[in-house]
Amino acid sequence: MKTTVLVLGIALLAAVPGPSSASDEWPRFRGPDGSGLAAGDARPPTNWSATSNLKWKAALPGPGSSSPIIWGERVFVTCYSGYGEGSSGAGPEKLQRHLVCLQRNTGNISWDKSVPAELPEDEYSGNLREHGYASNTPVTDGERVYVFFGKTGVLAFDFDGRQLWKVNVGKQSSNRRWGSAASPILCQNTVIINAAEEGRSVLALDKLTGKEVWKTEVNSLELSFVTPVLVECAGGRSDLALAVPGEMWGLNPATGKLRWFAQTGITGNVSPSVVAADGVVYATGGYPRQGTIAVRAGGKGDVTQTNVLWSSQSASYVPSPVVYHGHLYVVSDQGSALCLEANTGKLVYKERLPGVSGGKPFYASVVLADGHLYATSRRSGTFVMQADPAFALLAQNKLAGDDTDFNGTPAIAGRQIFLRSNRFVYCIESGAGG
Repeated sequence: MKTTVLVLGIALLAAVPGPSSASDEWPRFRGPDGSGLAAGDARPPTNWSATSNLKWKAALPGPGSSSPIIWGERVFVTCYSGYGEGSSGAGPEKLQRHLVCLQRNTGNISWDKSVPAELPEDEYSGNLREHGYASNTPVTDGERVYVFFGKTGVLAFDFDGRQLWKVNVGKQSSNRRWGSAASPILCQNTVIINAAEEGRSVLALDKLTGKEVWKTEVNSLELSFVTPVLVECAGGRSDLALAVPGEMWGLNPATGKLRWFAQTGITGNVSPSVVAADGVVYATGGYPRQGTIAVRAGGKGDVTQTNVLWSSQSASYVPSPVVYHGHLYVVSDQGSALCLEANTGKLVYKERLPGVSGGKPFYASVVLADGHLYATSRRSGTFVMQADPAFALLAQNKLAGDDTDFNGTPAIAGRQIFLRSNRFVYCIESGAGG
């Protein structure tokens, strides 16, 4: 590793429910383990519109780019208000972030908890306007909900909406001043945060108290906007994997100490989250030079020569990939669907999706259920494709009457798929009316 790592050692709907089946949970960004894969018994529809298979839509207090999460009969989502999109001349001192709890069956809002922004905050200008101030998806353990609000900190709420704790994790800005994006994840009894933007650090907080368990600080975290994932290595060891400009890291999730790293050639800012499958970690992204790389997790120190399996120039700028049946699927910032062989990196297909236009037409990541890929574009609907090395576009689903951006990655639970735009949350379900 090129730099030194320092380790410092709503009204109540019901009793806290467990899910009725594995497919009823979507507790964090990109699903149960961050892979973007829904449970095997999930069967969401592949076709919908404003008049077909739409169970409900719910107006939100403001915009946001985070994803909904699902637990039992609750849907949680974040947004912001008071400053930025939709505000009229207000300054950053008016910025509020919201955690909203909706009833899964009806879309009615059970509670809405707003949190005033702590200043200084990044100005609403430049590329920050592309995603706003609520881009970090919450995570839940079924009893509490954890949110990361950037410079305002990490907060825990119970299922009644009571704030349990709040911890500041830094108030810095990167040289791009793009704001916060990485989502929190849970690991045993800790909440893990990539606070690269706010504090050039990755840290673990005790999920019951918010007390810092460990903290890893290093300047080369700057411009890493990725959500970390846990990957199983040979011998049963778990590593915390994330990509930073130029490198991929594997940390000890219990201590934050660096176990291994590999040089990737993915330079500049790195936005897509890594994905792990069968002990291999895949990273994509970078700017202006983009690329995709596969690294076998595990080992010690610099594993570039031994663990890098392949690299490719086929890449995505913002959306994260999925790995399924030996293939890696992703959508590019230019509006193309890509399929690569997971073992070799060989490009199987690159197909331009119809009707996409404008710069960066995709922010949401691909998710997969029942052998189908779901790729939600910002302004051209959700594309449903067969998860197969032979490209097949099955549907392009648009929701009339909403011309705002759809930046949030879909959440899938059972027979339902949940979408969010800058105005609404939508519940799509087979057989539902308009």
